[in-house]
Amino acid sequence: MVSILKRLNSTLRTQLFINNQWVNSKSQQTFKTINPATEEVIAEVQQANEEDVDIAVKAARKALEKGVWSRLSGRERGELLYSLSKLISANFEELAALEVMDSGKPISDIRNGDLPFTIDTYKYNAGLANNIKGKSIPISGPFTCYTRYEPVGVCAQIIPWNYPILMQAWKMAPALAAGCTLILKPAEQTPLSALKLGELIIKAGFPPGVVNILPGFGDAGKALTLHPEVDKIAFTGSTEVGLEVQKNAGTNGLKRVTLECGGKSPHIIFDDCDLENAVSCAHFGAFGNMGQNCVAGSRVYVHSKIYKKFIDKTIEAAKARKIGDPMDPETQHGPQVDKAQMEKILGYIEKGKSEGAKLVLGGNRWGDKGYFVEPTIFIDVKDKMTIAKEEIFGPVMSILKFKDIDDVIERANNSPYGLGAGVQTQDIDKALKVTNGIRTGSVYVNCYDLEIENVPFGGYKQSGVGRELGEEGLYNYLEAKTVLLKNVNEMIHDDPDQK
Repeated sequence: MVSILKRLNSTLRTQLFINNQWVNSKSQQTFKTINPATEEVIAEVQQANEEDVDIAVKAARKALEKGVWSRLSGRERGELLYSLSKLISANFEELAALEVMDSGKPISDIRNGDLPFTIDTYKYNAGLANNIKGKSIPISGPFTCYTRYEPVGVCAQIIPWNYPILMQAWKMAPALAAGCTLILKPAEQTPLSALKLGELIIKAGFPPGVVNILPGFGDAGKALTLHPEVDKIAFTGSTEVGLEVQKNAGTNGLKRVTLECGGKSPHIIFDDCDLENAVSCAHFGAFGNMGQNCVAGSRVYVHSKIYKKFIDKTIEAAKARKIGDPMDPETQHGPQVDKAQMEKILGYIEKGKSEGAKLVLGGNRWGDKGYFVEPTIFIDVKDKMTIAKEEIFGPVMSILKFKDIDDVIERANNSPYGLGAGVQTQDIDKALKVTNGIRTGSVYVNCYDLEIENVPFGGYKQSGVGRELGEEGLYNYLEAKTVLLKNVNEMIHDDPDQK
């Protein structure tokens, strides 16, 4: 790993990637990307602005309508996606190191989760590319009717910093499979793995203009959402920004929009659960990726009969969680992504204490270097408290008590969000009642946050619009066209002058 880091420092890509070329921003502005574990500057990256966005959109439009990309078959697009998946595999350790350095995620999480999932997402969509099928629809009269699917067009894709390389796969793979061209804007905190991907895009053989990568800030994202030649916007991030994206998308015509936004997911622990499994799932749901997870199970509802026992075991598990250098394969808990996020989380912890929740573990910054926050547990939390209502996006578990199944379903639904939910029980009737009663996009029964490339993911209510992954994810990037043909022979037969 040390040798990889040394090599990375001399080969980092820091320019914009437009039309298969590496270019500086027109403004010549740059920004620093920071290692959140050490607080050291990794590199200065070119900062895209509105002028760069316009150039990239025009390159994507040309590739879509006049370039080689528009003439490729689904099979050929699938072959390119599969080649890209193989190149990601070949550069596995380098990409893992980049992701650790830029985001602070533990190397074991990336090796065992993010990168394999990224590769599988590209492979899955490579298979879908040649299986985009319309339907033949029987209708009355001398007519033939069928549907065909066509790419929606030029897509702006704005991704977050919590799963950088994985989120670009969730967005890019289905768009490319569908035949779209795109402009990817990675989060300003974590641009490096996306830029490395530009190298692999060229090596895989993608034509110029098909993929463009623009690191930058919110002004670049806004310019993408407002651009009249962008046909679709896909965004993952906070609900507040998602609402702004949706508003901007209607400024210059009706753009297609999919949004994967915030969450405050309930995790319901019944007294008949497998307690060890429930504790493990709740621990992963709240503290995985340092709590920086839109579907984090941060509201943990525990049945009164096992409330104390669950708390004792949960504290024990959290105490055993190893915090430290994210490059160490034994580390389970790295830093938050940046100083602002760390301070936001610490502010929520203070709010929890001031509103009367009982802090039983953590609550502090860990160490004196890096943006680490201890795994934190509050008990005796009430639904009205801020830490039970707002998305913290950090390693803070709020434990609430319940007795009645109908009551806990109502409380779980009493949220503007609806992304995920967990249920721990050995009673299938309880599991189904909760599953059917909760308004949320995913429900995990006796597991938590299990995402798979062929299974749709997305939210109800303020948690989003549309779905990612699975076939549903592909169809976000396709338009259905209906074709109706009158049978020529029937036309001749019906016209007496033609007899």
